[in-house]
Amino acid sequence: MALSPTPSRLDQPAIRIDNADLSLGSGAARVHILKQVSLQIARGEAVGLVGPSGSGKSTLLMVMAGLEQANDGKVMVAGEDLTRLGEDALARFRGRAVGIVFQSFHLIPTMTALENVAIPLELADRENALALARVELVSVGLGDRLGHYPAQLSGGEQQRVALARALAPGPAILLADEPTGNLDEATGGEIMDLLFAKRAERNSTLVIVTHDAALARRCDRVIRMNSGRVDEAAREAAGAGKA
Repeated sequence: MALSPTPSRLDQPAIRIDNADLSLGSGAARVHILKQVSLQIARGEAVGLVGPSGSGKSTLLMVMAGLEQANDGKVMVAGEDLTRLGEDALARFRGRAVGIVFQSFHLIPTMTALENVAIPLELADRENALALARVELVSVGLGDRLGHYPAQLSGGEQQRVALARALAPGPAILLADEPTGNLDEATGGEIMDLLFAKRAERNSTLVIVTHDAALARRCDRVIRMNSGRVDEAAREAAGAGKA
């Protein structure tokens, strides 16, 4: 009897999580944050993660990034089983497969915009790291800010640098944790327009943690978290609108 062909990585979802549990702390202070979380996100899909504060959505995003590791269950991201990787391997995985944008930018204050964007490229031993970083900064509208330090940039400009840094290695997956949380409404709208445009341009998978219902509706699908679990009923009922 002929064997069925083994599915290639291209046939697999970008992200698949099966029965993931995560607790942090110890003893009486131990907190059960993720509880039997299961979900799949297709390649090229844009997904909004929503839910009340403390529901586990940001922690779930960190699990997808390999910045937190589930205590139990399976976490497959870009074809890699993150539950089997050590810290060094997780760092290498993030460097090639995942770009992350945080609410608070996380730029190095003593480095210029150009140097901040070049960092992940240099860590990955990419040739012409500064030249590639320059291209990314120009693409997000900061060609005239290459030599500026974070303190010399507005909040919106700092988030553009952070986005350029996330995009520079060419990751298949972009993760954003409240990327407009520290910005005014107009600037936040510009950043989200840019993020969705870059996602469409590169056919990246995008996962956004947000409290903004209008932003969530721009995604292909919305997944609601509640008390550390995926709310199955809300997930099925969620409306979706493409960017």
